[in-house]
Amino acid sequence: MDKLVIKGGKKLKGEVEVSGSKNAALPIFVSTILAPGMNRIGNVPFLRDINTTIKVLESLGARIEGNGHQVCLDTAGINSHEATYDLVKTMRASVLVLGPLLARFGRARVSLPGGCAIGARPINLHLKGLQALGAEITLEHGYVEARAKRLKGARINFDISTVGGTEHLMMAAATARGETILENAAREPEIIDLAQILNRMGARIEGAGTDTIHVQGVSELSPVNYDVMPDRIEAGTFMIAAAMTGGDIRIHGMKLEHLDALVFKMQDAGVEITSRDNVVRVKGPKRLRSVNIKTRPYPGFPTDMQAQFMAMMCIADGASVISENIFENRFMHVSELLRFGADIVIEGNTATVKGVRKLSGAPVMATDLRASASLILAGLAADNTTEVSRIYHLDRGYESIEKKLAALGADIQRVKE
Repeated sequence: MDKLVIKGGKKLKGEVEVSGSKNAALPIFVSTILAPGMNRIGNVPFLRDINTTIKVLESLGARIEGNGHQVCLDTAGINSHEATYDLVKTMRASVLVLGPLLARFGRARVSLPGGCAIGARPINLHLKGLQALGAEITLEHGYVEARAKRLKGARINFDISTVGGTEHLMMAAATARGETILENAAREPEIIDLAQILNRMGARIEGAGTDTIHVQGVSELSPVNYDVMPDRIEAGTFMIAAAMTGGDIRIHGMKLEHLDALVFKMQDAGVEITSRDNVVRVKGPKRLRSVNIKTRPYPGFPTDMQAQFMAMMCIADGASVISENIFENRFMHVSELLRFGADIVIEGNTATVKGVRKLSGAPVMATDLRASASLILAGLAADNTTEVSRIYHLDRGYESIEKKLAALGADIQRVKE
């Protein structure tokens, strides 16, 4: 297993390019099931979750070739409607194949998903939605079985905002008979990206990015070429890295409007953020100010930036209250941040962070994807040496982050444990 060794205290300076979005690429890959033939997807990040998705699609019969950041997915030969446990267990997003397989073959059998340790993340909203579209669903021996001759449009109201559920039902409804209306739909930019590729394939989807999405079913979809949107969470992580080290960096290829909630809070904390010609410049202050955040569904403050923001508040002036309203047990990074000398108290879904003058490097362990990012950020800003182990979590969602940080002047290297 690999670990990262970081010698802290270097101000980050220079230019960095944002990779394609993992959270957009996964459903986009799955959507190619609905468009039999050769689909070419560009701006794809090299990540473990992407490789898992490729393996799932290959196990169904797709032929996939990668060249740099472009992946060609020939889905014409898909001949299986079953995704087995050994593939699905490592990544929750694999459950998204259920709807498209059902839409294409009239039946699907998919293992219940695994993935990271953040709460239970129920998929019942996905299944209820597919039932509303006319699917017969049975659960047995850890598998979901779904059958339907052809799905039929329906009005579906989500109890809670669900990104995966919205994406799943948008795909399933694309070739259903009649109109589907998704109410209380999630509004994330990744959903707009998925709607755009589906529309390019021939779907008729309106309202993606709002809380009501209309899908007029069409009889079939055709393969396309499409580039994945930039990763807003990776971009946000680099913004915080610059802020915490008192650095001055320029970020290329990101869309600042996807991070409004984060930008406002960072500016409140004293960070200078400017955008010109699609390049975002982030300049850290001498001392950060404490600000409070509450995670909310998009366009609110993203839960996927909560851990990184908390790391930044550990060295801010004053006290900050951080409320996590999206996922349960998403404070697993706190016990590790305490090892740096941070002052954090948790009560329920709220953490109170009192800023300290300086963090000191320590051996720490990553527990999930975004937690691992927060530990790297703390290490960059801390005195002495930090070692972050179990970074396989990191490789699920950040493409060669240590190389990108090293190019900005960080003293960071990946070594074998």
